[in-house]
Amino acid sequence: MFFTSFLDEKLAHYSYLVGCQKTGEAIVIDPSRYVNQYLNVAEKEGFSISAIVETHIHADFLSGSTELSEQSGAKIYLSDEGDENWKYQFNPRYNTELVKEGSVIQVGNVKIDVWHTPGHTPESISFVLTDQGGGSSVPMGIFTGDFVFVGDIGRPDLLEKVAAMEGTAQAGAKTMFQSVRKFKELPDHVLVWPAHGAGSACGKSLGAVPLSTVGYEKANNWALQIDHEDEFVKELMTDQPEAPKYFAMMKKLNKEGASLLPKEKPHLIHSINEMESEMKKEKMVIVDTRPSEKKKKNHIEGSLTIPLNKSFTNWAGWLLSYKKPILVIVKEEEEQEMVKALQSIGLDQIKAVFRPEIAEQGNGTVKQLTVDEFQNLTEYQLIDVRNDSEWKEGHLPEAEHIMLGTLTDRLANISKDKQLVVQCQAGGRSAIASSILQANGFGDVYNLQGGYEELVKREIAVS
Repeated sequence: MFFTSFLDEKLAHYSYLVGCQKTGEAIVIDPSRYVNQYLNVAEKEGFSISAIVETHIHADFLSGSTELSEQSGAKIYLSDEGDENWKYQFNPRYNTELVKEGSVIQVGNVKIDVWHTPGHTPESISFVLTDQGGGSSVPMGIFTGDFVFVGDIGRPDLLEKVAAMEGTAQAGAKTMFQSVRKFKELPDHVLVWPAHGAGSACGKSLGAVPLSTVGYEKANNWALQIDHEDEFVKELMTDQPEAPKYFAMMKKLNKEGASLLPKEKPHLIHSINEMESEMKKEKMVIVDTRPSEKKKKNHIEGSLTIPLNKSFTNWAGWLLSYKKPILVIVKEEEEQEMVKALQSIGLDQIKAVFRPEIAEQGNGTVKQLTVDEFQNLTEYQLIDVRNDSEWKEGHLPEAEHIMLGTLTDRLANISKDKQLVVQCQAGGRSAIASSILQANGFGDVYNLQGGYEELVKREIAVS
């Protein structure tokens, strides 16, 4: 048997390719939208991808099942579990087969048993792998999707929070308890291959280790230590992270089957004047991927600061509209990375790009405020854009808490008559927030350098 995994760091997403060396067939589990990585490995190792499986309707990335099926001809296996309110609705053009508890997917000598493991979502399934090529009749591992992670389990509240399906969170937590009990019956040696690791918003305490075993999770995963349903439900529902806004769109698109990748490449703009001309033709959102400290004095008026780092995809999903065309300031050598990151969550409408050296001709300013200067202010509105858990750990009494991802929805809560000071934990997210406020007509906006960490360090705040 051949086995390899793939990691998308910006989404903390794991996908997998398993091949039978005897028959030359391979299966891909929970593919991302950029499928060349699977096709290239398959070609290199002498496999033909004949099967694609999804553990559930994903919320945090756009599935590559349709793209991979289109290019490889592989059959897509989808869950037929769950109620009628949450079923896959793929276009009939794709070669699909619905599976449920007890179904078996055979890829050469690789046997995949389907388990229904609801809780994260009603249709969630896991895949128990047995390598029959080596003569084994006992399972080697389980692909758990967003059911069991290393050190954590999947959150049950996404359908309620992002798809407005009331009452599903509590019900999901209770079914998750039963799914976990079933998982604990597996032999200790069975490997656990999850769909996500640390950095994903699909749970609250995912580990950074890429795989585990059932025995290790029994001994160390908090969710597997609780034997009483009420206690389990309460703990599972507590302190889940904010659900990114784009999750709702991912649920919709993945339920219907993602569209194929666009073939058009973004147009390259060569000057500020050309950019302004393009903006007059079509009102575009300008995204500046430069590090925030690089553009304090060369800010393009109206642009949103979203640095191209590990958090880029997350904040793009929170802050960008799926209905508006996008113009991106990005280095030539980073353009492909940027396009891939946006398209991985279905933001396909990238119309144009221009280079940082051109953007440096901009005459806008991102105003900065030191802690010393902040202490001398008398009239201001302080906006804390950190997440809920950070806020609960400590905050300034005069601060108004508006988590960064929700800022565009709460602009009416902010005064245009006051000097605005924006603060996060260390200054990165507040730079993004400052650019959002400036782009929406707030003129007197300052980013607090060093953020809450600096306030605590200087004993101005207590954490």
